[in-house]
Amino acid sequence: MTEQKRILIVEDDSETAAAVAAMAEGLGCTATLATTYAEGVAAATSGDFAVIVFDRMLPGGDGVQAIASIRAAGSTALILVLSALGRAANRVEGLEKGADDYLAKPFEPDELRARLRALLRRDSMQVLDNDLMAFGDLEIRLKARTVHVQRRHVALSPKEFDLITFFARNAGQVVTRMQLLEKVWNLHFDPQTNVVDVHVGRLRRKLEGAAGRPVIQTARGEGYVFAPLTGTGM
Repeated sequence: MTEQKRILIVEDDSETAAAVAAMAEGLGCTATLATTYAEGVAAATSGDFAVIVFDRMLPGGDGVQAIASIRAAGSTALILVLSALGRAANRVEGLEKGADDYLAKPFEPDELRARLRALLRRDSMQVLDNDLMAFGDLEIRLKARTVHVQRRHVALSPKEFDLITFFARNAGQVVTRMQLLEKVWNLHFDPQTNVVDVHVGRLRRKLEGAAGRPVIQTARGEGYVFAPLTGTGM
């Protein structure tokens, strides 16, 4: 029997906490509640959680400031900041501090559910150690710079390997062409070429030829999604 994933909810508003807990349980997870900054940090750094939902304006501190402590304790939980501080600058601050997602209050229940579901999918695609990234039958060896699908080696160019590594670290999320230019090509401007599309196309054909299913999906008007387990992308 598969063990239930655990979600920690750090929220001082009892109505919001109950709603998020019910949503977590509806997704097949076990919910744990904390109501203050100190309780949240203590729980996050001592428990094994797949996802942590952290409010910002908590008794005792700002949830965003807790992220560094949680990471320093070795937690690999994915962190969703849920806050009434919803301006663009607030969201940027939260993401730059290390949050995996940021949702402003008031929120639509369906949107929060979708974001939790996306984070839970990402949790199923964690790096197993400092060398191996595994997504079902697709394995990426970082030190050897090799990729295997169904135990068969997939020959990639150096740039294609850099691409799949970046995709893997952002599995389940939309990755824009500009992000790829910055992180894979180290270009901080748009060179007005189709270099990204050409390389992604080659990588996609190699992976799908080996796996027999879609691995990289196109998010129209946005970029790409690496979804090796589902084959359905979005």
